[in-house]
Amino acid sequence: MSKGAHEISARPLFLQIDIWTKGIIMKRKMTFKQFLFILPLLVIIAIFSIWPIITSFSYTFFDYQLNNVQKSKLSFSGSFNAKTFQENSEYVKIFLTDDADIAANNKAATNDFAAVLANVQSYQKEFKGIPTGKLTAAQSAAFQKKTASLKAEVDSLYQKYPNEAFENRKNLPMIFQEISKAVEPSNFIGLSGYQKILSDTRLFSSLWHTLFFTIISVFFEFVAGLGLAMIMNKAIRGIGIIRTGALIPWAIPTAVSALMWSYLYDGSSGIISHIFAAVGFIPSSEHMLLSGMGAMSAAILTDIWKTTPYMALLLLAGLQVIDRGLYESSAIDGAGKIQTFFKITLPLLKPSILVAVLFRTLDAFRVYDLIAVLTGGGPGGSTETLSIYAYKTMFSQTNFGYGSVIVMFMFVCVLIIAALFVKVLGANVISTD
Repeated sequence: MSKGAHEISARPLFLQIDIWTKGIIMKRKMTFKQFLFILPLLVIIAIFSIWPIITSFSYTFFDYQLNNVQKSKLSFSGSFNAKTFQENSEYVKIFLTDDADIAANNKAATNDFAAVLANVQSYQKEFKGIPTGKLTAAQSAAFQKKTASLKAEVDSLYQKYPNEAFENRKNLPMIFQEISKAVEPSNFIGLSGYQKILSDTRLFSSLWHTLFFTIISVFFEFVAGLGLAMIMNKAIRGIGIIRTGALIPWAIPTAVSALMWSYLYDGSSGIISHIFAAVGFIPSSEHMLLSGMGAMSAAILTDIWKTTPYMALLLLAGLQVIDRGLYESSAIDGAGKIQTFFKITLPLLKPSILVAVLFRTLDAFRVYDLIAVLTGGGPGGSTETLSIYAYKTMFSQTNFGYGSVIVMFMFVCVLIIAALFVKVLGANVISTD
């Protein structure tokens, strides 16, 4: 028998089986039938996770705005709408002809109107042959230059001959504005969107509000959740009722919780705002939701009440896997409760703390529904988080290009937070041992 085989045979039977089993598992490869079992999961992840991320990332390279006809689709090259050009250029010709008839008794004006009309006909002839479709950069530049030059001639004409009878003087600028929409330039901007965030003070203000909300709320949720978890971990009479009651705030939908607390914070009839005013936390009950710090404090307090049970539930799962014999041994050795907590409970609870704090931090950093219902990001943007700012940019302003840049910025922040938590706490979320 070889030396290696002798060492293995000398080990206990359960260790031999474990080593033998691991050796088989490491050598086996996934078969095609086994792959088919996980294929639906991979498809779901690809459709609902990877594809939205890729789509949002692709939008960041375009100035994509639904409220602007010229930027309402993704385009690498410009396009030309021949119908829009022909209709509106014909209106310019008709309006100038009508006003030229009014100026017929003025020879100088008649000559100048005729000269401008000749330029309009030349302008129509030059671009009439361009079909609807893609437009080269040279054609786009030539069109914009000619349109601007013709508009300047028309404006100069009406300034030279002011006459209240010229009814089309006010209509022609709007017609030229419509003509300019015949050319839809490329809205591909490359990395310009990412450069814009470097000077976006509103973005960094929203980032500060998000970090402040996240750090304060998660800290108090962890402290309160750990205390609640240790209470629920005790074998005392009525512990089932205590656990059920403690989880009620977490079971209530966030939007409902925010709406409920908005009534409690109301300056005229809210009992919480009146209590805070009575004890001196705020100058008056109206300051609770109408001042920046009051509104942020209200949002943090609501989030702590809502999600502390979730934190407690995750920590309770970690507490229940700690061997009770360790506490009995420490008690025999004369260790006190405080010493036992810091020497046994916290070190063994470290992986659960990482999971609980990481999940809550990422969830708090992406907070939207609580702020949207409770304060809407106000007053004066004092509670506007990154999620609120991204929503307003994408759906209120319909600027999906820059809104996607903000979303990607949040995505990078989330990755950094997750990496820092795993690195700093030094615990393995998933262990194979």
